[in-house]
Amino acid sequence: MLTEQGATILYGNQDSWGSIEVNAVVLKENLDKFIMETNFEKVNIIAHSKGGIEARYMISTLGMAGKVASLTTIATIHNGSKTMDLLCKLPTWLFKIAAKFVNFFFKILGDSKPDFHTACTQFTTSHMKSFNDHNPDAPDVYYQSYAAVLKSPFSDILMLLPSSIVWLIEGENDGLVTPSSATWTNFKGILRGATHRGISHADEVDARRMNFTRRTSDNGVSDIRKVYSEIVFGLQQMGL
Repeated sequence: MLTEQGATILYGNQDSWGSIEVNAVVLKENLDKFIMETNFEKVNIIAHSKGGIEARYMISTLGMAGKVASLTTIATIHNGSKTMDLLCKLPTWLFKIAAKFVNFFFKILGDSKPDFHTACTQFTTSHMKSFNDHNPDAPDVYYQSYAAVLKSPFSDILMLLPSSIVWLIEGENDGLVTPSSATWTNFKGILRGATHRGISHADEVDARRMNFTRRTSDNGVSDIRKVYSEIVFGLQQMGL
């Protein structure tokens, strides 16, 4: 949809379970290459989930603020997870055994350097507080953030287990991330579906490649692609 409207798209191509630091370097390298090939001065980044943290690290710590006009984050765990705080209290040996299985699985799926254990510890509230202190917003970059929620953990079978756990510990979420964690600079609100189902972490990246419903509504999202289109249009109207 965005390319049909004239946008030039770059994908970050980071690992799903790479650490913030490693993935941010990958993002920087891809962005430098993209800018060199297109001769664009700056880009607008729309980042989902942990990609928003990696983009912030790239901008603030890796010195890429001059090449980024804006950063829009959707369901990014800016303020950490109380659920992950508890999970990280599990015995280290048990956590690392689980990490080996996850790393093996995601290596098969295409990750080059999956590091599940490190990534999980980076999602804790204490780590993200330190991260935020060391990675403040760049003055010349426009930031905005969004959250999303499901009606209940049963609204999306793909998110049933993690959503149930987060719901018990922290309350409403999109399957992984709560609105309070996703809230960052210029928070634009919570994305809600046009049906009672809500919007899941998978829905936010159009995992099913289908609309939530055929009917339109002023009270919710029926097509996640339109959200991205509206974000891009809004940035364009701001001259970014």
